Amino acid sequence: MSTENPDLAIEAANAPRPPGSGGFGLADWLCLAAAPTFATMALLTAAYGGQDMMCMSGPGASMFSGMVPMYLLMAAFHLAPWLRLAARRA
Repeated sequence: MSTENPDLAIEAANAPRPPGSGGFGLADWLCLAAAPTFATMALLTAAYGGQDMMCMSGPGASMFSGMVPMYLLMAAFHLAPWLRLAARRA
């Protein structure tokens, strides 16, 4: 049985690293997974039917309501880690 404190392990994984230190931690990889996941969910919902969902809006509603725009908006909000990665590579 390990005596390591799990809170300390989480802090160490999320601790800021100095610029140019290289490697990615677990939290960095999880951040990078969010935007493509939401974009994929938007594509799948648009292609394979969000028509039968309970949260679909009725006639006369805004074109920005529904699951596809929500997923696209969530993907846009989660682009920051990708932009940081691109800036680091440049």
